[in-house]
Amino acid sequence: MATTGDPLHQARRVLREVFGFEDFRPGQAAAIAALLAGRHALTVMPTGSGKSLCFQIPALVSEGLTVVVSPLIALMQDQVAALRLAGVAADCINSANDRNRNVAAWRGAAAGETRLLYMAPERLMTERMLAALARLPVTLFAIDEAHCISQWGPAFRPEYEDLCRLRDLFPGVPIAALTATADAVTRDDIAQKLFGGQVEQFVLGFDRPNIRLTVEMKREWKRQLRRFVARHEGQSGIVYCLSRRKTEETAAMLADDGVRALPYHAGMSKEEREAHQNVFMTEAGVVIVATIAFGMGIDKADVRFVFHADLPGSVEAYYQEIGRAGRDGAPAEAHMLYGLDDIRMRRQFIENEDAGSERKRREHKRLDALLGYCEAPSCRRATLLDYFGESIGPCGNCDCCLHPAERRDGTEEARMALSAVYRSGQRFGAAHVIDILRGSETEKIVRFGHHRLPVFGVGRERGKNDWRSLIRQLVAAGLLRLDIAGYGGLAITDAGFDLLRGEGTFHYRADSAVARPSPSAGETRREEAPDALTADQAGLLARLKALRLELAKERGVPAYVVFHDRTLIDMVHRQPRTREEFAEVDGVGDAKLERFAEPFLAVINTALSEAG
Repeated sequence: MATTGDPLHQARRVLREVFGFEDFRPGQAAAIAALLAGRHALTVMPTGSGKSLCFQIPALVSEGLTVVVSPLIALMQDQVAALRLAGVAADCINSANDRNRNVAAWRGAAAGETRLLYMAPERLMTERMLAALARLPVTLFAIDEAHCISQWGPAFRPEYEDLCRLRDLFPGVPIAALTATADAVTRDDIAQKLFGGQVEQFVLGFDRPNIRLTVEMKREWKRQLRRFVARHEGQSGIVYCLSRRKTEETAAMLADDGVRALPYHAGMSKEEREAHQNVFMTEAGVVIVATIAFGMGIDKADVRFVFHADLPGSVEAYYQEIGRAGRDGAPAEAHMLYGLDDIRMRRQFIENEDAGSERKRREHKRLDALLGYCEAPSCRRATLLDYFGESIGPCGNCDCCLHPAERRDGTEEARMALSAVYRSGQRFGAAHVIDILRGSETEKIVRFGHHRLPVFGVGRERGKNDWRSLIRQLVAAGLLRLDIAGYGGLAITDAGFDLLRGEGTFHYRADSAVARPSPSAGETRREEAPDALTADQAGLLARLKALRLELAKERGVPAYVVFHDRTLIDMVHRQPRTREEFAEVDGVGDAKLERFAEPFLAVINTALSEAG
């Protein structure tokens, strides 16, 4: 690769002079150095961390042409426009351009006037284009959103897998593969397919600690969304929906509520999409309601929230989509709804894909990993980062850390549900199974004679929401399987039959939104007390939660392992001043008394002294 002087020195000069940055972000310099030395590089960096500079700077330091492979026309157009604004000679060839525009772009590249030429893999991997490029001084290939090589599949974008020919067709030309979302399996897949295993990998941390993570059981999704968006009044955000129709309807619903909400999906005209994107990028307080067609390459710093109205397709897709929030480092929220229908639809999408059995098996496993994240029993961020090979302690900024849910032994209830599924023939959906369990003599129950089953009514003391949550978690845990042909019937897996036969146990998370049984007369519900706390009590509770989190992080455990919220609330009400009084607090046993009495008493005594 032809350069003069120290390549990294020149790279820093380009960084400063062209892009206006004084220094590289973590990982950039190493990836750039590898490419400038003529070596292949696979770079995995979080969204918003400056991946594009890893190939744009080598393109400008080197002589010759850099060909950039980009999956979406809108993405390549945005990057070309940004480069041009920075004074870089960049262009693109794609189907959105008319023939004259594409011819002009090619002539500029052939004449050596263009430094970066963007195109889709379908355009690049034609024999005519490859032969034409072979006559030019190509010094670098950059494949953006490289996870598509592994995850989109040969049936959807076969030319992505065809990119593996580049290393043989252009020997000696380094290839850069860049993505924000690739677990170890995906990285290995890219490395083998694209590089034959011969590539340097640069993997940065995946953590975005400023984004608060929350997953909520889908109940009345419109009400849940409205409540969430109202809490973020005047802020920019993205709402992701699964279908174009739902995108349109949701944007209209929010607009009726007075929210500046605009739809964005692939079924809209190019002009309309661009207009909505421009409004979102330039005006404050705009909410984009979109399919996954929106987001790649979008670099808006002050997106305060990302809301998933439907379950994403994988952990990688989820991570990439939430990564569009909080790029300015300020607090942001990622809120996801999901339910049984989401799981069924995602399974159905995988089965309907024109792909081989091995790919389908892998995609089901990816979905399993996402369901595991949704049902995380402790720190949600730790579960997410573990998927990407990182290990952290409790984050203190997810729903599981901030509002720890109690893990209950649900073995008996699980066997009830499994028995109801089995005895009714393993072909009915959750609603019907719940009616059996609760003893509801619906027309359908009577028609099939299910009111005569021995399990009819055995779970009548539990509400529908409680059973719905438990069945969803049985599905997520692999004990029940959803019929993915379209009807949502439940069937028992081998692991489910093991549990039904008395082997093993089942623990489930008590959803915070699930209606609990009403307390009997005389019982108090202190876990609901925060709404009625005085200002001093609320301040004390905040201090106790901060201490709990500090102690949890020291021990590398979830916050609830130290104390549940209800224990802290009981401390607020009791206000113990001595070890003896602290021992009376609900949830404080001998071991916790020994470990935690001193620090918690210190906080309580200090707060009470300050209050006078």
